[in-house]
Amino acid sequence: MGELWLIRHGMTEGNKTGKYIGITDEPLSPEGREMLAGKEYPTPELVFASPLKRCRETAEILFPGVRVMAVEELAECDFGHFENKNYLELTGNEEYQAWIDSNGTLPFPGGESREDFQSRVLQGFRRVLQECGDRNIRRAALVVHGGTIMTIMERYGKPEKSFYEWQLKNGEGYRLTLKYEKNGTVFAGREAEDGDQL
Repeated sequence: MGELWLIRHGMTEGNKTGKYIGITDEPLSPEGREMLAGKEYPTPELVFASPLKRCRETAEILFPGVRVMAVEELAECDFGHFENKNYLELTGNEEYQAWIDSNGTLPFPGGESREDFQSRVLQGFRRVLQECGDRNIRRAALVVHGGTIMTIMERYGKPEKSFYEWQLKNGEGYRLTLKYEKNGTVFAGREAEDGDQL
């Protein structure tokens, strides 16, 4: 058995003002760095992270000296025309209203659909599980984005919840239990045990 921590990156200026920050490569804000300094997670053997600055910087603050492997597929969703804007800036935008009315199920205009995003993230997560199994990792961490974590937890978390019910604040995380089988297969979450929030 092992454990895998899913941790949302620290706060950026865009997060602070409620903007849709997906592919925008923002660094952590000074306030975000300060908030992370007070967080304590168990030290992992290996950290997997989105390649975006806010995740790499978070990993360096939380786990200094621990090797970080970038996993491209774990990057946040491309919010298209909504990217780097908040709801106030999008008020009156017909595309945005249609997306809200769909409960977030429509594709982002000029960006990714939820289906494509989730498929990409789960492909990357399977790579992480394979790497953990190949290395017989007992404790690993993913430092990624809110949408990435929501996707993984909707698929693997317990109790079963919908995508939006797995939202986290910056710097918070969930723990998944990994179960290693003799054939090298690694299971997480629903196939193993509960996801605990920190």
